[in-house]
Amino acid sequence: MKRLILLSIALVGLLTGCSSPTPMLDSSFGQAVLYDKQAQYIDPQAGIQPSRPAGLDGKSAQAVIDRYHQSYKSPPPAFNVINIGGTIAGGSSSGGQ
Repeated sequence: MKRLILLSIALVGLLTGCSSPTPMLDSSFGQAVLYDKQAQYIDPQAGIQPSRPAGLDGKSAQAVIDRYHQSYKSPPPAFNVINIGGTIAGGSSSGGQ
């Protein structure tokens, strides 16, 4: 019985010797997520700065959006292209001769 207890204590001692602490991993756990979140910010001080962002004014932007929506209401006309055995760009189809 004593032998079994000593053997189990020795085995536990050997197994704990194989494990290594991870202070470097634990101290920086989650840093990659924080770096990625901060890299996605374009301008962290945007709410503090009184300047207007570069871009379109409201009326021009609305006209662009309206034109975009109108393009889906009436699609452009379709073209019937029949091209049998020829090339589209007008090149020769004689096989390079």
